[in-house]
Amino acid sequence: MKKVIAVILGGGQGKRLFPLTKYRSKPAVPIGGKYRLIDIPISNCLHSGLKDIYVLTQFNSESLNNHIHNTYRFDYFSRAFIRILAAEQTVDNVNWYQGTADAVRKSMGHLDLEADDDILILSGDQLYRMDYRDLIQHHRRCKADFTVTAVPIKKNEARHFGILNVDKKNRIVDFMEKPKGSLIKASYLASAGVYLFKAKVLMKVLGGNDTDFGKEVIPHSIKTAAAYAYRFDGYWKDIGTIKAFYDVHIDFTSSKTHFSFFIGDTVFTRPRFLPPAKIIDSSIHNSLLAEGCCIEKSTIRQSVIGLRTIIGKNCGISRTVIMGADYYEKSRTPQCIALGIGDGTVIERAIVDKNVRIGRKVVIKNLKNLENFDSQHYCIRNRIVIIPKNTVIPDGSKI
Repeated sequence: MKKVIAVILGGGQGKRLFPLTKYRSKPAVPIGGKYRLIDIPISNCLHSGLKDIYVLTQFNSESLNNHIHNTYRFDYFSRAFIRILAAEQTVDNVNWYQGTADAVRKSMGHLDLEADDDILILSGDQLYRMDYRDLIQHHRRCKADFTVTAVPIKKNEARHFGILNVDKKNRIVDFMEKPKGSLIKASYLASAGVYLFKAKVLMKVLGGNDTDFGKEVIPHSIKTAAAYAYRFDGYWKDIGTIKAFYDVHIDFTSSKTHFSFFIGDTVFTRPRFLPPAKIIDSSIHNSLLAEGCCIEKSTIRQSVIGLRTIIGKNCGISRTVIMGADYYEKSRTPQCIALGIGDGTVIERAIVDKNVRIGRKVVIKNLKNLENFDSQHYCIRNRIVIIPKNTVIPDGSKI
């Protein structure tokens, strides 16, 4: 019987999301105050009835492994599973994953494939809701060897994506990875990084030395295989950069957000059994607050406040993403800066990673208006200040 196996790519180093990926892989990066990026494709799979799911990992995988292990537990008598496939050295191959296609190639022996199976290949750094059953029906109706999910984009975005050109039947006739200038054609359909392959076709196209789906496998294979585009008109966002990550979070706070956690299928994540957020004499506008927060006599505007965030008195937080903490502090010495944000601190247009200790009367506003900058205690990307995980910012600091 034909089955569909989902493979989620989670092994990339995530350089464009640094320093958020300094201690974790891209799919393990927190999003929306309480979720992880990996929760998006896994939730889409489960809502689509796909329960044979593999996650390929390589860099900084401990956090991701821990999240999946503690979140997705199925009944003992269910055939559903989510399995981590870590990069491994073998007698036949001593190299780590060299790219997206190479990761799948080196994992094929663990997938227990039959020739007539289909393999759904997903990215771990995108935000969207999709019923993959519609894609699967389209793929089989077209009798496609493989199908590439395509999203409409604007002309000025084309250089950032793989661009498809299709005929009237949606068969792919040309594919260009991140084209430049005059090479950009008029279709402006971009690959969404969601691929569906016949298992026997995937085995064939991965038989060579191609290491990346977008740069090599797709453009090479459309010449000999029946490749079709599946047009997806819903909201889709690649959040592989700091700016995209930040913009998505600020959009979450809007009354007309493009992606809502309150509407549509549930996004699953780890249950943490935390107390409700406690807000004392504070003013909060257009923001998301996760469980376990404690905020006192402060003002928060257009911000996402993550799990267990402690915000002291008389703070001003604006257009900022605060990821929160992994634990509550049980005790500390008087000289130690407390976990969370100290009294009188002002933060604007920033990303504050987990377990950060920010002292009293600190100002984080990119005061010098720098485009990009790196220092020991913070980074700036696209004028957004990022405070890395576990950082300590002393009292009275000005950034």
